[in-house]
Amino acid sequence: MSINREDGRPGRQGGAAFLLAQLGAHAAKLFAERIAGLDLTPAQAGLLRLLARTPGRSQRELADDLGMPPSRFVPFADELEERGLIERRKNPSDRRLYALHLTEQGESLLAELHKAGAAHEQQVCQALSPEEHQQLSALLRRMAEQHGLSPGVHPGYRSIRPDRPHARSEQ
Repeated sequence: MSINREDGRPGRQGGAAFLLAQLGAHAAKLFAERIAGLDLTPAQAGLLRLLARTPGRSQRELADDLGMPPSRFVPFADELEERGLIERRKNPSDRRLYALHLTEQGESLLAELHKAGAAHEQQVCQALSPEEHQQLSALLRRMAEQHGLSPGVHPGYRSIRPDRPHARSEQ
């Protein structure tokens, strides 16, 4: 942390924790704006990416990984299923459970999401050289690990409410 005061406290620019929060909020806003054109919220994008990495998992497992109560996850997944992006299939090892999978339409949208994510990464990190970008990413991964954060899972999933409107405007 850059200390620029004689008393050892961060100066007027704020310390590393403040700057991370400031940039994180800004980056999250930019990402939400970017993927709104894909008719997705950041949480929906996260679930699509998680299903691409680990298809066939139960709703309960996915809710646990995302830190969401199952009662919130079900309507969240319902909306993506209604849009034809994911599908529920009977779990072959436990017929009481459903396994979630991306549909072909979901995979196509995921490819567009990957492009949007790469453009977002470029935009947010454009002030850094490739070496600085790599170094920053490594440092942030180490910090996230130290705090017990799940790789690739945004902590904001815990606050998703089922009654929250989705990205599509239906007026």
